[in-house]
Amino acid sequence: MQLILTQDVAHLGQAGELVSVRAGYGRNFLLPKGMAVLATSRNVKQLEHDRRMISARVAKETAAAEQIASRLNGMTLQFERRVGDDDKMFGSVTARNIADQLEVAGLDIDHRRIALSEPVKSLGKYEVDIRLKAGVTATLKFWVVGKED
Repeated sequence: MQLILTQDVAHLGQAGELVSVRAGYGRNFLLPKGMAVLATSRNVKQLEHDRRMISARVAKETAAAEQIASRLNGMTLQFERRVGDDDKMFGSVTARNIADQLEVAGLDIDHRRIALSEPVKSLGKYEVDIRLKAGVTATLKFWVVGKED
């Protein structure tokens, strides 16, 4: 019996896959629970159409993410922070600060996509990875400099 899975089924396949199962398993378990639909010619055509639409959308999103990544790779930000004695910095630079600076530069990046393990608490030059999409990562350079009072 040929079925199209509507959700992931352990040891059988993922949603959207065309699978072949025994008639009893399909009729008595998968179909009544809504885990699959019959693989009629209409359903198979619909599945192929959905796959084409999804792959086109994913390709478009990946191209947009790669364009943003190329822009981020060539960008350098600068953060000014007050410093005290011995160049001890007051405050820190967080992923949210980086996201805010990027928004000012015209890039709307969620701060959770910025891979900054802990806030930067000292002056210097840093690099941080930004995960834009699965398989698309950009490296952003930024400086933390002291500000005169």
